[in-house]
Formats: sequence, C-alpha cells, structure tokens
Amino acid sequence: MTSSDRNPLKKPSKHRRQTGSALALTLVVAAAGLVPTSSAAAVQALPPQCSGTSPIKCQFNVAPGNYQVTVELGSPDRAANTSMSVEARRQILSAVSTTAGQIVQTSATVNVRVPEGQPTGQGGTGTSGLSITFGGSAPQVRSVTVAPASAPLVVYLAGDSTTCDQFTSPYAGWGQAFPLRVGSGAVIANYGDSGESSGSFLNNRALFPTVKPLIKSKDLVFIQFGHNDKNTTSTAFRDNLSRMINGVRERGGLPVLVTPPVRRQFSGSTLTRTAQHVNGLGVDLPAVMRSLGRSANVPVIDLTAKSKALVESLGPTASQPLYLTRETGDNTHFSMYGATKMADLVVQGVREQNLSLTAFLR
Repeated sequence: MTSSDRNPLKKPSKHRRQTGSALALTLVVAAAGLVPTSSAAAVQALPPQCSGTSPIKCQFNVAPGNYQVTVELGSPDRAANTSMSVEARRQILSAVSTTAGQIVQTSATVNVRVPEGQPTGQGGTGTSGLSITFGGSAPQVRSVTVAPASAPLVVYLAGDSTTCDQFTSPYAGWGQAFPLRVGSGAVIANYGDSGESSGSFLNNRALFPTVKPLIKSKDLVFIQFGHNDKNTTSTAFRDNLSRMINGVRERGGLPVLVTPPVRRQFSGSTLTRTAQHVNGLGVDLPAVMRSLGRSANVPVIDLTAKSKALVESLGPTASQPLYLTRETGDNTHFSMYGATKMADLVVQGVREQNLSLTAFLR
C-alpha cells in the first residue's frame, strides 16, 4: 500500500471512554439573538453545551447509538446562512439561507460512536457524546432537540479511506457526504477505515467483528474494497467478500457490494487500468465484485463505472478538484467537493437498485 492510499494522519491518540448516560435524553437549546417575549425577559444566550458564533459548536453527553436531532434554523431579527455537520465532519445539512424572521425546522437521524471518526482511531478520536457544528456564512440556531431515535433503518459502510469519516480537511470520504442525501428515519453508520483491504477489514476486531453484531434485520451494509487489495488474488478477494456477505445475512441484514471509485490516473484522455483497479496481479477487482453479485444475488452499485464516466467526461484538468491533486498531489483521495459527487453517484445506484433506503432519500 502506498502512502497515497492511507489517511496521512496515522498516529491515533488514546480516546476518552464514553461517559454519557444511556438513558433517554432530550436537550432543548435556545440560541442567542431571540427577541424577548416581554420587557422583563432577557435575550437567551447559548447554554454551556454550545459555544461560538461562526461556527456554533455544541456537545451533548449521550451514549453511543442513533439519535433524532431536530433543529430550528434562522433568526427573528437577521438574515442567516446555516449548515450542519456532526461528529468527524460528517455532513448533515447544506447551508440554508433564511431571511430575518424566517425560521426553518429540519430533522435528521445521526449515529454516535466511539471513536467518532475512523474505527481504529486514525487521525484522531474526537470527544465522547454527540458533537454538532453549525457553519455557513452567518449561522443562526434557534433550537436543538436531541432524543434517541426510534428503530431507524441503519446503513453501515464497510470500506477504506475513500469511504471513511476523515477528521482533517481537505481529506474527505464519500461516506462523510452521504448523509446529506439521506432524510430522517435512516442513518449512516460509517465504519470505513484508512488503509483497509478486504482481508484486513474482515479480521480487524474494530471493524467487521464490531459491525456484525450491531446489524439488525433489514439493515443495509455497503461493502466497498479494492484500493488496498493491490496484491490480493481473485480467489482471496472473492472469499473475503463472500465471508462478509454471509456474515451480514446471518444477522438478517442486506449486503450491497459497491465497486471502488477510480483513481485520477490518465493515459491521454482515458483512465489507466490501475486507476480502474486492475491490481498488481492482473486481477480486475470490480469485475470480481460484479460477478460475485450475480452469483450470490447481491445488489451491486458500480461506483467504478460511474466514477470513470464522471472523471473521463471532465478530463485531466477539470477532474482535479474532485481529488486533492492541487492541494497535495493526491489522485486517490477526495476533496469534500469530490466526496459529495461520489456520494451522489452512490445515491444514483441506490435508486437504480431500488434499495429500501430509496424511501428515505432527500
């Protein structure tokens, strides 16, 4: 595995253990800037759980699990522009513009785990509980309500650094942008981890062995590998994926194979075979996944083909902003812009396969 295939932040710091109560918790937060209801009333300030003005950051002491977060965005006396992310830069809501006096309410289901970024702690471990950040050019938050989610559809992501929740900008995995397209009632639990191959993910106790017991009936598990299977034989790759598929089915879940997104490696106006994940042994990894999908009756989202079409349509120069070509010379990992485009392609595949998640897409 080359350095470009890993998160460059390699040394995890020891995370703090979760201290929040597992009991139901509802927190209602009134933001600064509210008009007093009477002459005796004072303008309410952000409580201890929240601080800052741009961005506004809030920290709620809750146990790992899935939570329903309902927010009111806007201000009674000023225009605002407010976005929302949670945990390790996981995007929940694109910036919403409101006029003075306009209040917009929205709700999302979010996943909380420890560590909050990559499961092995690469790049950082974050804080215990639920972290919410309200950004945008002029964020205004009227209220936030956090409560345990009631039996959401959970979509688990099993993948590598192109999928994972990257702690540090400008790096981003498409799993970080995926929640932007998913409405309330479904939640993305991203267990992608930098540098993982199909074999290492299967055997690392922080990865598939942790995910498997969490899977409930009808949950979805998206499985994407290939970037780090550079010397994996066709037989081993197929066997590793088959073991994950069988493990998901043992729990009553639905496995979904996602072929890996292409690297930005051109030969003239077309992508090289390496960019399309033909590995060092000559194994066409996406082709193995497509074949396995057919034989095992597993839905396949062909992100390799979809991303190839996108990158080649843009060409060698216009495709650079999708990756970190200009920032770090990295043609494997995505910018947040590129991660969002890849997430859109995954959403396209969800619709094409008519997966249960379709009903929850924004």
